[in-house]
Amino acid sequence: MRKIALLIFTVLLTTLSYAQEVVCDTYHYATHHGERLLLDRYMLCDESDEPRPCMIFAFGGGFVQGSRDVDYYKIYFEHLAREGIVVVSIDYRLGLRNIPKIEGAKAMICVFDNAITIAVEDMYCATNFVYANAEAWGIDRTKIMLSGSSAGAITALQAEWLRANGSPLAEVLPEGFRYAGIVSCAGAIFSLNGRPKFATPPAPMLLFHGTSDSNVPYDHGSLFGIGFYGSAYITRQLDKIKSPYWFYSVEYADHRIAGTPLFEQCDIIVQFIKEFVIAGKRESILTTVKTIDGERRRTRFSPMDYIKANYQRKNR
Repeated sequence: MRKIALLIFTVLLTTLSYAQEVVCDTYHYATHHGERLLLDRYMLCDESDEPRPCMIFAFGGGFVQGSRDVDYYKIYFEHLAREGIVVVSIDYRLGLRNIPKIEGAKAMICVFDNAITIAVEDMYCATNFVYANAEAWGIDRTKIMLSGSSAGAITALQAEWLRANGSPLAEVLPEGFRYAGIVSCAGAIFSLNGRPKFATPPAPMLLFHGTSDSNVPYDHGSLFGIGFYGSAYITRQLDKIKSPYWFYSVEYADHRIAGTPLFEQCDIIVQFIKEFVIAGKRESILTTVKTIDGERRRTRFSPMDYIKANYQRKNR
């Protein structure tokens, strides 16, 4: 009888939580070169006084397009909000939008580097805005996380890598600040100076990636040490320094993994937050999804393949 009563009580609590309203409020958090940057805050409308974790999210779109408030992402935002997590979806400057056709490798590298740098700057600025308003918004300052899809995931990983390595770019963050977790859907680190490493342990990471992603490298796509280093490469570095992570690898999956985990694996994201971020679990988990009857795709790509997949049409 006790087990039945506990089950009924749990079901009632869950039903009540999902019946509560998720509210979205919009704030102006920065202006850069005349461009106003907004963020949307999603949170459960309840009377809890307990400080909550916060997830800062950056949308995808190849640093060319995308929006913080498209309906595509709102299911994810509301799911997390109903789990007691404040979600902040941010604008950031799109450094590859409305640029002329890129000519030459050197120019392309400079343009890529600038696009990622200004996106990280905006993510840090949004972090400071959240941090400053944490008490008013009921946010636990020690539980601020980053999440992103594709270009947004690159931005999140880059932001944490630079912070962990003491980059001057990260000096704008509050003294002693650490992100509590990173959730990356098809992301990578961009390096101009060879294979990236972590000088200090980063936040626990949940990394989703498909082995046949031709947009963002699953492992790495580089030339003379300049390029993108994806989830498989990152986890090898995390193993070396014994830093916790959960790597969800999908065999022969393409760049759709930049979005599908936000819906199909949202419960895994919530589990990661509860176990790795809140409870402090120190484990490395590899979840490998293998294809039995599905389509087998290429898994090896050159740097030019990645460029063509992302920008060939946009640079005509």
